[in-house]
Amino acid sequence: MTRRNLMLLAASGSLALLLGAFVFQLLGYAPCKLCLWQRWPHAAAIAIGVIAYFQSHRLLAYAGALAAAATAVIGLYHSGVEQGWWQGPDTCTSGGGLDKSADELLNQILAAPLIRCDEIAWTFAGLSMATWNAILSAALAAIWIVAARRSF
Repeated sequence: MTRRNLMLLAASGSLALLLGAFVFQLLGYAPCKLCLWQRWPHAAAIAIGVIAYFQSHRLLAYAGALAAAATAVIGLYHSGVEQGWWQGPDTCTSGGGLDKSADELLNQILAAPLIRCDEIAWTFAGLSMATWNAILSAALAAIWIVAARRSF
């Protein structure tokens, strides 16, 4: 496969993941804050893929790899939050708050989004959407890197 084709394949993978996220949203699975963070690097990878269609420069492939790796890292972080391995953002989870006053806790509750990052909304094969995003995005990053190393 040529560099351009590999880059388009990887960008198409990001497009598929992003479209899948929107389909889940249409089905009633509202995204949390970390879910939304994971979407931005996919959008960047798609934009890089569009540019790569016209100019398949090696640096674009590395930029695509960086975007895919970024969403993989955010997905891994989100998976850890879901599993309780570490805390997520205060505005996104139910944890923390022991050092706050009653008024501060009430304000935090009222300002908190309805969707929590530390709850798994849906799984497939025992893995959450965030975990699947991390795995598939890491694979896409590998494709981008293979594209960058291609001489043609």
